[in-house]
Amino acid sequence: MVRLSADGNEKIKERLTKYLTRDENGIRRSVLKLFLTSKPYTTQEVFDHLIKEGFDVNYRGVSAMVGLMNTRLGILRIDVKGDHNVYSLKFEYKNALKLIMDNY
Repeated sequence: MVRLSADGNEKIKERLTKYLTRDENGIRRSVLKLFLTSKPYTTQEVFDHLIKEGFDVNYRGVSAMVGLMNTRLGILRIDVKGDHNVYSLKFEYKNALKLIMDNY
């Protein structure tokens, strides 16, 4: 099991909190909630989920958003499978994300 140092955990919580404070329509929260299921998702699956949730999004925008979540937050794992990127939440960040989501 991987454990974060208290300092590392606080940095992740701070980044997540800032990220969610700029979430004007709930789309970021919806995507992060999806990743909390611990299942890997392609960009297409994230896009389909957001459409079902009633968000007015386009595929390229969703692809950019998930890519930025991966690089800026550092909580996602990316696996390239053929033509598709498959994203999943890194196990070590699940508790921190859940805590932030519950309190936000």
